[in-house]
Amino acid sequence: MIIQMASRFLTSPGSGFLLSKRAGNRMVHVAMTIAGSDSGGGAGIQADLKTFQELGVFGTSALTAVTAQNTFGVSAIQPIDATIITAQIQAVMDDFDVKAVKTGMLFSAEIIQAVADKFHWTEIPLIIDPVMIAKGGASLLKDEAVEALKNVLLPLAALVTPNIPEAEVLAEMKIKTDADMEEAAKRMIALGAKAVLIKGGHRKEAPYAQDFFLGADGERFSVRSPWIDTKDTHGTGCTYSAALTAFLANGETAAKAVISAKGFIHAAIEDGLEIGGGHGPTNHWAYGRRANKMMEGVVVNG
Repeated sequence: MIIQMASRFLTSPGSGFLLSKRAGNRMVHVAMTIAGSDSGGGAGIQADLKTFQELGVFGTSALTAVTAQNTFGVSAIQPIDATIITAQIQAVMDDFDVKAVKTGMLFSAEIIQAVADKFHWTEIPLIIDPVMIAKGGASLLKDEAVEALKNVLLPLAALVTPNIPEAEVLAEMKIKTDADMEEAAKRMIALGAKAVLIKGGHRKEAPYAQDFFLGADGERFSVRSPWIDTKDTHGTGCTYSAALTAFLANGETAAKAVISAKGFIHAAIEDGLEIGGGHGPTNHWAYGRRANKMMEGVVVNG
C-alpha cells in the first residue's frame, strides 16, 4: 500500500535553494540518481551516492528497485511501485536545485515511463545508464522494456552511456571494431540522444580499454586507458556514469566530463577492493587519495 502524505514541499519544479548552502567555505551542487539498491554496496544507488560524495556533490536519490545482491550476483529483485518513484523524484525536485540527474536500473516499461514523465518539462541534464544485465548475469531490465528505453527515455538524454552489450541492443547491431562503435553511437543519436558514450570494457581483444564519445553536434573522440588485470570490477558502469553526472553537476561540458570520469573510473578499478568472494567492488575513494595522478594512463584521441 502507498500512503500519500500531505505535501509540505514547494510545488514549482526547481524552486528550492539548497544549491546555496555552504559546506565549509564552498558551494555545493546537487545531483540525483534514479536507480536500484545493491545490498552488497558495490553498484546501484549505493555506488552512485559514494561517487557523488567523493566528487564533492550532494547526492539525492529515487529508489526504483530493491535487489538482494552481493559480489557473486543478484538473488532477488523487488521493483518499487511507479507511483512512489514519481513521488520521490517530485519531493527532491520541489526542494533542491538539481544540476544533473542519472538513471540506472529501471527494470520495467512502467518505471521508464514514470521517469520520463518527470523530465519532459525540465532542461536538467539527464544521463541515461541503460542498465540491462548485472555482473553475475541477472537481468535488470525486462525484455519488453527495451523499446520504452529506446523510444521514451533516450530522446530525453543529454548523455547515454551503454557498454558494448547494451549498445548492441539499443543500436540493433553487433559491435566488434572501432568503426562499429561509431556507427552504433550514430544510431543512438538518431534515436534522440544529445550525446553517446559507448564503454569498450567488453572488447577484451582491443589493446586498450577504449570508450567512444559522439555528440549530436558531431564532436567525437576516443578515450582510453591501459587494461587492468583484476576481477574486482563490480559496479564499474554505475560508478562511471555517476562520476559523469557529478562532473556535469559541477559545471563541466559533456566531453570534459567524459575525460574526467575516465580518470576517476580508471583509479577506482586499479585500486579495486578485495572484499567478498566474487567480483569485488571498485574503490570509490581511490580518486581522492591520489588526485595528482588521476589521469595517469588515460589518453584522449580526437
